Amino acid sequence: MNKTYSFDLSVVIVNYNVVYFLEQCLNAVKSASKQLKVQVFVVDNNSIDSSVAMVREKFPTVNVIANKDNVGFSKANNQAIHLSDARYVLLLNPDTVIEEDTFVKTVAFMDEHPDAGGLGVRMVDGKGKFLPESKRGLPTPRVSFYKIFGLARVFPKSRIFGKYHLGYLSEFEINEIDVLSGAFMLMRSETLDKVGLLDEQFFMYGEDIDLSYRIQQGGYKNYYFPQTKIIHYKGESTKKSSVNYVFVFYRAMILFANKHFSNNNAKLFSFAINFAIYFRASIALGNRLIKKAALPLIDFIIFLLGLLLITNHWSNHDIHFPDLVLKVQIPLYALVWLISALIFGVYDKGVSRKTIIKSTFFGTIFILTIYALLPKDWQFSRLYILIGTSWVIFGFYLTRIFWNLFKTNSFSFPKAPKKRFAIIGNEEEFKRVEFILSNTYPSIEVVYGIGIDDAYPKSIGLKEQIDPIVDFYKINELIFCSKDLTSKEIIEVMTKIKSIEIDFKIAPPETSYLIGSNSIDTSGDMYALNFNAISKPENLRSKRILDFTLSFGLLLVTPLLIFYFKRRIKFVKNLVEILIGRKSFVGYFTTKEMYVKRLPIIKQGILRPFKVNLDAEHDSNLFYAKNYKIGLDLMIIINNWHELDR
Repeated sequence: MNKTYSFDLSVVIVNYNVVYFLEQCLNAVKSASKQLKVQVFVVDNNSIDSSVAMVREKFPTVNVIANKDNVGFSKANNQAIHLSDARYVLLLNPDTVIEEDTFVKTVAFMDEHPDAGGLGVRMVDGKGKFLPESKRGLPTPRVSFYKIFGLARVFPKSRIFGKYHLGYLSEFEINEIDVLSGAFMLMRSETLDKVGLLDEQFFMYGEDIDLSYRIQQGGYKNYYFPQTKIIHYKGESTKKSSVNYVFVFYRAMILFANKHFSNNNAKLFSFAINFAIYFRASIALGNRLIKKAALPLIDFIIFLLGLLLITNHWSNHDIHFPDLVLKVQIPLYALVWLISALIFGVYDKGVSRKTIIKSTFFGTIFILTIYALLPKDWQFSRLYILIGTSWVIFGFYLTRIFWNLFKTNSFSFPKAPKKRFAIIGNEEEFKRVEFILSNTYPSIEVVYGIGIDDAYPKSIGLKEQIDPIVDFYKINELIFCSKDLTSKEIIEVMTKIKSIEIDFKIAPPETSYLIGSNSIDTSGDMYALNFNAISKPENLRSKRILDFTLSFGLLLVTPLLIFYFKRRIKFVKNLVEILIGRKSFVGYFTTKEMYVKRLPIIKQGILRPFKVNLDAEHDSNLFYAKNYKIGLDLMIIINNWHELDR
């Protein structure tokens, strides 16, 4: 006897700290649910970014499961599947945007193909590029070997080497495949009843491969269905370029092999994977080290060489330096200027000349202060330090000019990239988005409008003319107003524009932010109003430096302070947690109202911004976020230091 269901489709979205993407995803799900009976579940794995409050406020019909811990992807999905009452279950990532007809088309295909146990769709990334993981083969030891060691990348269309992503199958044709992507995984409920739910041994990654394989073992087929498309921003919950990703992903592969392959094959696979883990992790660490340390290391070498050249010049004029100065003091001077540059954000993208001069000036002040405290034998020349300051500023300019020449073939000081924006939407939405841009992006060259049906004063054409507009006006960032455009229209434009120089954003209706992601490594670049102060990298860095240095200093004098506090163990524990980066001296009031307003995420604080009544807690949080300076933290700590044992 066939089981009866109340719904056609259950959509299960597991969320972890991606509130902006989740809201956009749910808006798209809502638009796609109009022709079917759809129930939606959001399972939140203990996010701290107001995700749960946002869903309950803006999507009251969505079923919310708010976990108190991060229980992992598999268990979270299973929690919702157990409550599902639909013919089909769709596992959907929060960092996706589906088309308005996605549900209708995919459910119709499943209805027409009773042998289908699971289905995946054509996925594109935030730049409109096809994602090869939309269709995958089973990762047998041989297939995995070809992928791990790069043969699959070199020969993507080969039927021998290209089986991991099935590169020999057209991305535009319906085909049977082995493995579905967990980002969009549509399954027949009766199939899940037969083969079981997701294996909770897999915390994250690998669970989609395991379930896809079991669907086939249960006598069903998995299909790749490219007649509808979705955007999958990829990597919003986890940064896939990280070393941690390498370990977690490949360990999941080992778990899969041990579960499904023969003992000998599993051992071979396990050996190859373990080798690959350390091989790929070493490459990831090396790449990260080169990217982050290359420019500071070059700066340090130039500082040191310049200072040594100055000493050599003075030596030629009978001014001699003690060995201690040459071997210790001068390298330390170079190091102080480098550390000052790191603190002041000289290595942030688009740094200004003013920041370089300011960081060097404060580094010099620090050096001169320490210099005044040194024994007379070590005080060789203040003039040398001042000349060294000039060399450091010159060195900064020199490295940046040549660095810019290497990267852009432009022999000039690098500047924040200027954007030529085009906003596709009606006049009302154009004005709203233009206002967000003008208050969030630092270097705008021009903002054009592109009308939907009618032209308006700042528009340069209509959406049908998008290709020649992008080319003629040299647009490098295109923003879609989702109030005026369907998801299908947005995805069509993204996939048809071939320029690799153009980025895309989507402006959800009635929000103060624009979101998008330009590659697997960018975790959802965003322009958002209101909270720039505490979100700025230099402020986050200053806050962390204050936390570290002050907690370290207080721990050193703990024997003198500890008797002042009633909860002495708690005081020491707080300082240790601040030192290792788990907490901060100052944080928000944790109220529901705060979460609804979605303030930027910061660490939990020992102290609160100001002493206020409950009704004013949100105002206090908002003021702190919008007006943050390091001096504000210092003031709060000085005024409330007796509460550090909270």
